[in-house]
This record gives sequence, structure tokens and C-alpha cells, in this order.
Amino acid sequence: MENNSRRGFMGMAFGAVAGVGAVASLYAMKKSWDPLPSVKAAGFTTLDMSAYEENVLITEKWRGKPIFVLKLTAEMLKAMESKKNDMERLIKVDGSHYMVTIGLCTHLGCIPGYNADEQNFLCACHGGMYDASGDVTKAPPPRGLDIPPFKIDGSKLILGEVGEEYKAMKENGITL
Repeated sequence: MENNSRRGFMGMAFGAVAGVGAVASLYAMKKSWDPLPSVKAAGFTTLDMSAYEENVLITEKWRGKPIFVLKLTAEMLKAMESKKNDMERLIKVDGSHYMVTIGLCTHLGCIPGYNADEQNFLCACHGGMYDASGDVTKAPPPRGLDIPPFKIDGSKLILGEVGEEYKAMKENGITL
């Protein structure tokens, strides 16, 4: 009888050690799959929108991709008023309108060039053109330049966070 209780105790002790080991192994696996803090930090980029000049394209970097930031002039806005889709693609921060897009052509991923005089973008690879809002004006691009996820925080734009404005754009089919 005493032998059975000793065998039972050893079985329970082994089971407890195995259970603790399994939990510790699962925790270690989860930690190894989590992104490093440096990678998480690279997922967000904060832009101070008050630093941009009108009709001057600035290329920022977010997650290794070029981000086009263009502050629109009053004349550019007036020209876009008749095009509802163009106005919906713009981001308004502190009373100014900005085009903020991923700077890769939606046709084959080339980087379009900006012509400040004509206020449009030309993708030299296949002749695709975009207007100052990032919408297609000449094929072959299948859609306008993609808008990265963003959140407006005062005069700052946080790329990588999803804010209410971005959710509305996504629901309206303005961006993917």
C-alpha cells in the first residue's frame, strides 16, 4: 500500500514539473515571436505638419516605404473643389489640406516624380499620372496612390495608427 502512494506522489510531482515546463516553454515561444521594441517603434512615424511648405513635395519614410507629403495651396484646393473624390483624399490638419500617400505607383510600384509647375505626378515607367490629391488622371495605374494609416493629434500626424479620419476614408473606399 505504501508503495502505491509513493508511486502516486512521484506521478503527481512529475506531472506538476511537466506542466510548469510546458507553460514556461509556451511563454518563451510567444516572447520569441513578438516583434522587438525597435521594430515596434519603426511602425509609427510622427510628422509635424506645421513644418511643410505649400506646393513643395517632401518624401518621408515609414516602414521602409516613401511617404509623399504635399501641402496644398489655395489655388490647388479651388481647382479640386469640383472633384469630390479629390477632396475626400486630402487630410486636413490645423486648417491646411495635405496630400499624404505612399509614394509607390499602384501599377507596378515605381516611384512617381512630382512636377510642381503642373502640380501633378508622373510615373516614368509606363506614363501613369496622378493629380495633386494622388488620384489617377492617366492610366495604367488602377487606383490612386494609397494612403497610409494615420491619426491626427493636434498639428501632428501619426503614421501607423488608425484614427477616425482614416477609418472614414477606408469605409468610403478611398484607400485600401
